[in-house]
Amino acid sequence: MHSLSPSELSILLLEPSETQRKIIMSRLQQEGVTSIQTATTLAEAKAIITRHKPDLIASALHFTDGEATDLLMYIKQKPEFQDIQFMLVSSECRREQLEIFRQSGVVAILPKPFNADHLARALNSTIDLISHDELDLSHFDVHNLRVLVVDDSRMARNVIKRTIGNLGIQIITEAEDGAQAIELMQHNMYDLVITDYNMPSVDGLALTQYIRNESQQSHIPILMVSSEANDTHLSNVSSAGVNALCDKPFEPNLVKQILYKLLEE
Repeated sequence: MHSLSPSELSILLLEPSETQRKIIMSRLQQEGVTSIQTATTLAEAKAIITRHKPDLIASALHFTDGEATDLLMYIKQKPEFQDIQFMLVSSECRREQLEIFRQSGVVAILPKPFNADHLARALNSTIDLISHDELDLSHFDVHNLRVLVVDDSRMARNVIKRTIGNLGIQIITEAEDGAQAIELMQHNMYDLVITDYNMPSVDGLALTQYIRNESQQSHIPILMVSSEANDTHLSNVSSAGVNALCDKPFEPNLVKQILYKLLEE
Protein backbone atom coordinates (compact mmCIF):
# COMPACT_ATOMS: atom_id res chain seq x y z
CA MET A 1 0.00 0.00 0.00
CA HIS A 2 1.46 3.35 -1.04
CA SER A 3 1.43 5.60 1.99
CA LEU A 4 1.13 9.31 1.31
CA SER A 5 3.94 11.63 2.24
CA PRO A 6 3.43 15.12 3.74
CA SER A 7 4.34 16.62 0.35
CA GLU A 8 1.11 15.13 -1.05
CA LEU A 9 -1.11 16.66 1.61
CA SER A 10 -3.08 19.79 0.87
CA ILE A 11 -3.54 22.00 3.93
CA LEU A 12 -5.69 25.00 4.70
CA LEU A 13 -4.07 27.12 7.40
CA LEU A 14 -6.60 29.27 9.21
CA GLU A 15 -4.88 31.86 11.39
CA PRO A 16 -5.76 35.56 11.91
CA SER A 17 -2.28 36.63 13.03
CA GLU A 18 0.20 37.23 10.24
CA THR A 19 3.17 36.41 12.49
CA GLN A 20 1.64 33.10 13.59
CA ARG A 21 0.70 32.28 9.98
CA LYS A 22 4.31 32.73 8.88
CA ILE A 23 5.65 30.62 11.77
CA ILE A 24 3.20 27.76 11.16
CA MET A 25 3.73 27.88 7.40
CA SER A 26 7.48 27.59 7.77
CA ARG A 27 7.00 24.68 10.21
CA LEU A 28 4.74 22.91 7.73
CA GLN A 29 7.25 23.48 4.95
CA GLN A 30 10.02 22.03 7.15
CA GLU A 31 7.89 18.88 7.42
CA GLY A 32 7.74 18.69 3.63
CA VAL A 33 4.26 20.16 3.11
CA THR A 34 4.15 22.17 -0.12
CA SER A 35 0.45 22.71 -0.78
CA ILE A 36 -0.72 25.30 1.79
CA GLN A 37 -3.61 27.73 1.38
CA THR A 38 -4.24 30.37 4.05
CA ALA A 39 -7.30 32.17 5.37
CA THR A 40 -7.77 34.69 8.18
CA THR A 41 -11.55 34.41 8.74
CA LEU A 42 -14.11 31.60 8.87
CA ALA A 43 -15.97 33.06 5.88
CA GLU A 44 -12.79 33.00 3.81
CA ALA A 45 -12.08 29.43 4.92
CA LYS A 46 -15.56 28.24 3.90
CA ALA A 47 -15.16 29.83 0.47
CA ILE A 48 -11.80 28.10 -0.04
CA ILE A 49 -13.11 24.70 1.10
CA THR A 50 -15.97 24.92 -1.39
CA ARG A 51 -13.57 25.66 -4.25
CA HIS A 52 -10.80 23.29 -3.31
CA LYS A 53 -11.25 20.67 -0.60
CA PRO A 54 -8.10 20.35 1.56
CA ASP A 55 -7.01 17.12 3.30
CA LEU A 56 -6.44 18.96 6.56
CA ILE A 57 -7.47 22.25 8.16
CA ALA A 58 -4.99 23.62 10.70
CA SER A 59 -6.93 26.23 12.63
CA ALA A 60 -6.50 28.73 15.46
CA LEU A 61 -9.36 29.02 18.00
CA HIS A 62 -10.70 32.59 17.76
CA PHE A 63 -11.59 34.70 14.69
CA THR A 64 -13.28 38.04 14.12
CA ASP A 65 -16.29 36.19 12.68
CA GLY A 66 -16.55 33.32 15.15
CA GLU A 67 -14.78 30.34 16.68
CA ALA A 68 -13.01 27.28 15.27
CA THR A 69 -15.89 25.15 16.60
CA ASP A 70 -18.21 26.85 14.07
CA LEU A 71 -16.05 25.65 11.20
CA LEU A 72 -15.59 22.21 12.73
CA MET A 73 -19.38 21.77 12.98
CA TYR A 74 -19.79 23.10 9.46
CA ILE A 75 -17.48 20.47 7.95
CA LYS A 76 -18.79 17.64 10.14
CA GLN A 77 -22.38 18.33 9.08
CA LYS A 78 -21.82 18.40 5.32
CA PRO A 79 -21.30 14.92 3.86
CA GLU A 80 -18.98 16.23 1.13
CA PHE A 81 -16.63 17.72 3.74
CA GLN A 82 -16.70 14.97 6.37
CA ASP A 83 -13.39 13.48 5.34
CA ILE A 84 -11.52 16.77 5.81
CA GLN A 85 -9.32 16.32 8.89
CA PHE A 86 -9.13 19.09 11.47
CA MET A 87 -6.24 20.13 13.70
CA LEU A 88 -6.47 22.82 16.34
CA VAL A 89 -3.42 25.01 16.97
CA SER A 90 -4.06 26.99 20.12
CA SER A 91 -2.46 28.31 23.29
CA GLU A 92 -5.74 27.49 25.07
CA CYS A 93 -5.17 24.84 27.70
CA ARG A 94 -8.40 24.88 29.70
CA ARG A 95 -9.87 21.43 29.45
CA GLU A 96 -13.48 22.51 29.04
CA GLN A 97 -12.61 24.78 26.09
CA LEU A 98 -10.89 21.89 24.33
CA GLU A 99 -13.36 19.13 25.20
CA ILE A 100 -15.61 19.80 22.19
CA PHE A 101 -12.59 19.32 19.91
CA ARG A 102 -11.59 16.09 21.63
CA GLN A 103 -15.12 14.72 21.36
CA SER A 104 -15.59 15.63 17.72
CA GLY A 105 -12.55 13.77 16.56
CA VAL A 106 -9.93 16.33 15.66
CA VAL A 107 -6.73 14.75 14.43
CA ALA A 108 -4.63 16.71 16.95
CA ILE A 109 -4.65 19.61 19.38
CA LEU A 110 -1.32 21.38 19.06
CA PRO A 111 -0.17 23.86 21.69
CA LYS A 112 1.32 27.21 20.75
CA PRO A 113 4.27 27.13 20.46
CA PHE A 114 4.42 23.52 19.26
CA ASN A 115 7.51 21.51 18.39
CA ALA A 116 8.40 19.61 15.22
CA ASP A 117 7.55 16.31 16.86
CA HIS A 118 3.98 17.45 17.67
CA LEU A 119 3.47 18.55 14.10
CA ALA A 120 4.98 15.44 12.52
CA ARG A 121 2.67 13.23 14.61
CA ALA A 122 -0.38 15.27 13.60
CA LEU A 123 0.55 15.08 9.92
CA ASN A 124 1.14 11.33 10.19
CA SER A 125 -2.26 10.88 11.85
CA THR A 126 -3.85 12.78 8.98
CA ILE A 127 -2.09 10.54 6.47
CA ASP A 128 -3.21 7.44 8.40
CA LEU A 129 -6.81 8.68 8.36
CA ILE A 130 -6.92 9.30 4.63
CA SER A 131 -4.95 6.26 3.51
CA HIS A 132 -6.35 2.78 3.95
CA ASP A 133 -3.97 0.47 5.70
CA GLU A 134 -5.57 -2.85 6.58
CA LEU A 135 -4.75 -4.78 9.72
CA ASP A 136 -3.01 -8.00 8.83
CA LEU A 137 -4.06 -10.52 11.46
CA SER A 138 -3.08 -14.15 11.73
CA HIS A 139 -6.14 -15.38 13.68
CA PHE A 140 -8.85 -13.33 12.02
CA ASP A 141 -9.86 -12.08 8.62
CA VAL A 142 -10.17 -8.38 9.40
CA HIS A 143 -13.24 -8.10 7.11
CA ASN A 144 -15.13 -10.57 9.31
CA LEU A 145 -14.32 -8.91 12.63
CA ARG A 146 -17.50 -7.90 14.47
CA VAL A 147 -16.95 -4.70 16.41
CA LEU A 148 -19.36 -2.99 18.80
CA VAL A 149 -18.75 0.77 19.10
CA VAL A 150 -20.32 2.40 22.17
CA ASP A 151 -20.38 6.19 22.55
CA ASP A 152 -23.15 8.67 23.35
CA SER A 153 -21.77 11.13 20.78
CA ARG A 154 -22.68 10.35 17.18
CA MET A 155 -19.72 12.41 16.03
CA ALA A 156 -17.34 10.38 18.19
CA ARG A 157 -18.84 7.13 16.85
CA ASN A 158 -18.30 8.36 13.29
CA VAL A 159 -14.64 9.11 14.04
CA ILE A 160 -14.11 5.64 15.54
CA LYS A 161 -15.93 4.01 12.61
CA ARG A 162 -13.81 5.89 10.10
CA THR A 163 -10.58 5.08 11.90
CA ILE A 164 -11.25 1.35 12.20
CA GLY A 165 -12.91 1.27 8.76
CA ASN A 166 -9.59 2.44 7.31
CA LEU A 167 -7.99 -0.60 8.94
CA GLY A 168 -10.34 -2.84 6.95
CA ILE A 169 -12.98 -3.45 9.65
CA GLN A 170 -16.40 -3.58 7.97
CA ILE A 171 -18.86 -5.14 10.41
CA ILE A 172 -19.50 -2.34 12.87
CA THR A 173 -22.50 -2.10 15.20
CA GLU A 174 -23.19 1.13 17.09
CA ALA A 175 -24.68 1.67 20.54
CA GLU A 176 -25.52 5.06 22.04
CA ASP A 177 -24.73 4.06 25.62
CA GLY A 178 -23.87 1.13 27.84
CA ALA A 179 -27.51 0.12 28.29
CA GLN A 180 -28.02 -0.23 24.53
CA ALA A 181 -24.71 -2.09 24.28
CA ILE A 182 -25.80 -4.61 26.93
CA GLU A 183 -29.08 -5.15 25.08
CA LEU A 184 -27.18 -5.78 21.82
CA MET A 185 -24.73 -8.15 23.49
CA GLN A 186 -27.55 -10.28 24.83
CA HIS A 187 -28.53 -11.15 21.26
CA ASN A 188 -25.33 -10.88 19.21
CA MET A 189 -21.72 -12.03 19.38
CA TYR A 190 -18.82 -9.62 18.88
CA ASP A 191 -15.04 -9.91 18.56
CA LEU A 192 -14.19 -6.53 20.06
CA VAL A 193 -15.87 -3.73 22.05
CA ILE A 194 -14.69 -0.12 21.72
CA THR A 195 -16.40 2.01 24.32
CA ASP A 196 -16.35 5.57 25.61
CA TYR A 197 -15.76 6.06 29.34
CA ASN A 198 -18.21 8.90 30.05
CA MET A 199 -21.81 8.07 29.10
CA PRO A 200 -25.18 8.74 30.70
CA SER A 201 -27.04 5.90 32.52
CA VAL A 202 -24.56 3.03 31.98
CA ASP A 203 -21.00 4.33 31.58
CA GLY A 204 -17.96 2.53 30.17
CA LEU A 205 -16.92 1.22 33.56
CA ALA A 206 -20.35 -0.30 34.28
CA LEU A 207 -20.46 -1.78 30.77
CA THR A 208 -17.05 -3.37 31.30
CA GLN A 209 -18.16 -4.83 34.64
CA TYR A 210 -21.27 -6.27 32.98
CA ILE A 211 -19.25 -7.84 30.15
CA ARG A 212 -16.67 -9.38 32.48
CA ASN A 213 -19.05 -10.61 35.17
CA GLU A 214 -22.43 -11.28 33.59
CA SER A 215 -22.24 -11.68 29.84
CA GLN A 216 -21.74 -14.81 27.74
CA GLN A 217 -18.79 -13.00 26.11
CA SER A 218 -16.69 -12.34 29.19
CA HIS A 219 -13.36 -12.83 27.35
CA ILE A 220 -13.98 -10.27 24.61
CA PRO A 221 -11.25 -7.60 24.29
CA ILE A 222 -12.38 -4.13 25.41
CA LEU A 223 -10.74 -0.92 24.22
CA MET A 224 -11.82 2.13 26.19
CA VAL A 225 -11.64 5.61 24.73
CA SER A 226 -11.54 8.48 27.21
CA SER A 227 -10.86 12.18 26.99
CA GLU A 228 -9.97 12.30 30.66
CA ALA A 229 -7.45 9.63 31.36
CA ASN A 230 -6.64 10.49 34.96
CA ASP A 231 -5.03 7.97 37.28
CA THR A 232 -8.13 7.13 39.30
CA HIS A 233 -10.08 6.32 36.15
CA LEU A 234 -7.19 4.30 34.85
CA SER A 235 -6.89 2.12 37.92
CA ASN A 236 -10.69 1.67 38.05
CA VAL A 237 -11.04 0.61 34.45
CA SER A 238 -8.03 -1.65 34.37
CA SER A 239 -9.13 -3.44 37.52
CA ALA A 240 -12.60 -3.79 35.97
CA GLY A 241 -11.03 -5.59 33.04
CA VAL A 242 -10.45 -3.11 30.23
CA ASN A 243 -7.66 -4.41 27.97
CA ALA A 244 -6.47 -1.09 26.59
CA LEU A 245 -7.12 2.60 27.02
CA CYS A 246 -6.89 5.24 24.36
CA ASP A 247 -7.03 9.02 24.59
CA LYS A 248 -9.21 11.35 22.55
CA PRO A 249 -8.20 12.58 20.02
CA PHE A 250 -6.70 9.21 19.21
CA GLU A 251 -4.00 8.58 16.69
CA PRO A 252 -4.91 5.99 14.03
CA ASN A 253 -1.47 4.44 14.24
CA LEU A 254 -1.83 3.94 17.99
CA VAL A 255 -5.31 2.45 17.52
CA LYS A 256 -3.84 0.11 14.91
CA GLN A 257 -1.09 -1.03 17.29
CA ILE A 258 -3.58 -1.52 20.13
CA LEU A 259 -5.98 -3.55 17.97
CA TYR A 260 -3.13 -5.62 16.64
CA LYS A 261 -2.06 -6.43 20.18
CA LEU A 262 -5.60 -7.15 21.43
CA LEU A 263 -6.54 -9.39 18.52
CA GLU A 264 -3.26 -11.23 18.07
CA GLU A 265 -2.75 -12.25 21.69
